[in-house]
Amino acid sequence: MTLIAGASIVTLDGVVDDGWLEVTDERIASIGAGTPPRPADRQVSGWLVPGFVDLHTHGGGGATVVGADPEQVRTFAETHRRHGTTTIVASLVSGFPDALERDVRALADLADDGLIAGVHLEGPWISPQRKGAHDPNALAAPEQRVVHRLLDAGRGRVSMVTLAPELDGALDAIRSIVDAGAIAAVGHTDATYAQVRKAIDAGATVATHLFNAMTPIHHRQPGPILALLEDQRVTVELILDGVHLHPAVAAHAYRSAGAGRVALVTDAMAATDVGDGEYVLGGLAVTVSDGVARLVDGGSIAGSTLTMDAAFRFAVTEAGFTMTDAVQAASTNPARLLGIGHRTGALAEGYDADIVLLDADLNVQAVMSRGTWTSTP
Repeated sequence: MTLIAGASIVTLDGVVDDGWLEVTDERIASIGAGTPPRPADRQVSGWLVPGFVDLHTHGGGGATVVGADPEQVRTFAETHRRHGTTTIVASLVSGFPDALERDVRALADLADDGLIAGVHLEGPWISPQRKGAHDPNALAAPEQRVVHRLLDAGRGRVSMVTLAPELDGALDAIRSIVDAGAIAAVGHTDATYAQVRKAIDAGATVATHLFNAMTPIHHRQPGPILALLEDQRVTVELILDGVHLHPAVAAHAYRSAGAGRVALVTDAMAATDVGDGEYVLGGLAVTVSDGVARLVDGGSIAGSTLTMDAAFRFAVTEAGFTMTDAVQAASTNPARLLGIGHRTGALAEGYDADIVLLDADLNVQAVMSRGTWTSTP
């Protein structure tokens, strides 16, 4: 048993000031305010928030999930855990079917082991006009046999698939993805407003990094952004690194969608927590300068070097999120989307003891994963 006391605790019901939290084995046993039932094992200050849940990230610590090398995936997961992410999905980029099937199978095994929470296929069924940092040679329209091949390879561990709904066969693919128990996400798209509406009706429920790699809003051609923002069935991913979105745009999306429909993601690549230099993402050369990753050929933004603790701080200090809303966006909403919101993504009795201790400036001081301190000052 571990009893932590003294911090403000962000719970599903609001903030518990001068709170205490007791962990038994791997779960939260009880939460209260004021004098704890016994002397604290760890007296703290600042904030206790649930471990962050990242739906969309490609690498970190110099490692990439592309290729599904177990040691690289372990480095990736440990890097992000130090920054408070206790649940992480490994995101692949566009590739050819054989390579994707191999990676999905290997990552599914690592998900079975609990190292990652699932697999995200970002492509290859995306728009060539909005490909961003994806190999144009690997892009294709979704054929049902390939869609089912990759979903079957995941054995239920494919958590999300991003695709462009304007492609031939996309609506059938969305239905197959949803039938397989995965999230269908709209992204890297040149779709019209009407096409996105059809995708949502077919079962798409997530906007992949809203605003980025999709047609901008035009007053006569509203495009995908407005369709995704206005529909209550859709949760919108936001990359809050100050590069992908201006703070005013992030704040607007937060106000428009509401806290219950925002999921913070990093879209991080290998340079995260390493530094500037030359890297590779999905076979494409990337240069990172001043923390911004761009393709050598063409200069497109190539993911980010963001961590979830930095995204959380940006949400509160730059985009106007309240602490409770930032917790919802960084933990509760993505856990719900992954179907694990009944056991993680919140600080509540009976939930997994996935906990982040933040100081008054929202910097990570310690991380607990399933009841074990994995990172301490």
